[in-house]
Amino acid sequence: MTEVPARRAAGVALCLVMLVGSGAALTACSGGKPAEVASARATPSRTAAATRGKIVSPAAPGRRGTSGAGVLPAPAPLVPFGASEGGAGTWHPAGRYVDRVPAVYETTLVPPGGTQAAGIAWLDTALLSARLYSGSGSPGGGPYRYTAPVQPAQAMSLVATFNGGFKMADAHGGYYTEGRVIDPLVRGAASLVIYASRRITVGAWGTDVRMAPDVVAVRQNLVPLVADGLPTALATGSDWKAWGSTCGASSCAASVPGIEHQWRSGAGVTADGALVYVVGPKLDPLQLAQLLVRAGAVRGMQLDINPAWPVFASYAPASPRGLAAPRNGSKLLATTKQGPWTFFEPWWARDFVTMSARAAMPGGS
Repeated sequence: MTEVPARRAAGVALCLVMLVGSGAALTACSGGKPAEVASARATPSRTAAATRGKIVSPAAPGRRGTSGAGVLPAPAPLVPFGASEGGAGTWHPAGRYVDRVPAVYETTLVPPGGTQAAGIAWLDTALLSARLYSGSGSPGGGPYRYTAPVQPAQAMSLVATFNGGFKMADAHGGYYTEGRVIDPLVRGAASLVIYASRRITVGAWGTDVRMAPDVVAVRQNLVPLVADGLPTALATGSDWKAWGSTCGASSCAASVPGIEHQWRSGAGVTADGALVYVVGPKLDPLQLAQLLVRAGAVRGMQLDINPAWPVFASYAPASPRGLAAPRNGSKLLATTKQGPWTFFEPWWARDFVTMSARAAMPGGS
């Protein structure tokens, strides 16, 4: 990705050029400012599609680690949207095991009406602890204790990482971390919330989640994409520009009109508290919501969009206490531009979330 077309009144695109590795330049731009988020009436066709996207799979039997600690039930296979998707929806473990139990499972599905598979990750929040890392570009306003690159003390227990949301000027929400309000929190905004216990959840601010003494981080981005186990009215509506400015099919030049079906990512929480993450190309907002719902999300939000930003990586060092590193990392979806190296680069200026083993380790997470 080279640029992102801005849909602001002034029509200005904000871009940044980052130096990678031996000096090769990666040029990328933030997703532009989304159109004003407002209630939208769903069209009949989109409403029907949203309803068809809701399938509740039975829970798999419970699991237990070798220490006897309780863990969440493993995810049940997902029913593909298309009959011809052989093997789609079958989960496989990814990343470092925690207490000798898989803490992350991954699969792929092609969304309704889609042509390319999206990646889906399921994360056991009983085995994993979350942390929000902040960047100089997003949210800005540092310095921060936790920022790229991931340090060895945290790499010792790191299992997975994934991208955050829009730059704050475009997010229509707030940001709270390390005891500071970086941007004011907005009632009703879709919020990823982390507690002192390192539990993580997703919900609408002021209703599903709210400020409390044990809240240590809040990352808001737009409004909820999934609520009560279904895509929201705005997700099923025709105003896809409300979900952010996008690149064109093959160019991100400011002069190129954006397209509805673009790289998108999102996160959600299941009824039993598991975290699910989705990333894929050629997704519209409804398809992203439908994938989250199919993965079991009862509440969900869109994260960052456009080719340069969305990424989920898992890490599987050779030893239980080995350091997570780019060499033992894997992408959820092979075609994402970023990868397991991204969060170990000092130049990475965007916020992201780490999921680490809860098992006691020197240095911890």
